[in-house]
Amino acid sequence: MSNNSGNTFLAVLSGVLIGVGIGILFAPDKGSKTREKFKDGFDDAKNDLKHKLSNAKNDLEDTYEDLVSNMNKKAEDIISILEEKLAELKNQNATLKNKTSSTSKTNS
Repeated sequence: MSNNSGNTFLAVLSGVLIGVGIGILFAPDKGSKTREKFKDGFDDAKNDLKHKLSNAKNDLEDTYEDLVSNMNKKAEDIISILEEKLAELKNQNATLKNKTSSTSKTNS
């Protein structure tokens, strides 16, 4: 979950909790009904939090899997490039050895 999403979530949760608190203070109902409403509001907030955390966890897992997959692909690409460069250097080395050996033969 990005920092912006986390801040938004905390702001919404704070708003819900403040709203529940104000609602309790100004409720004209009996104490037992007010407690029941408070419990229901708390349960709703708790379920909403569980749902959002579950979604955030799933998003994080998906992002992690994508990241690992991309890293593996990039690593394979880098290995392929390095293998090609190694083959080029071996060919250049062989060419230089051939030139050196033919130059030393003509100088002898």
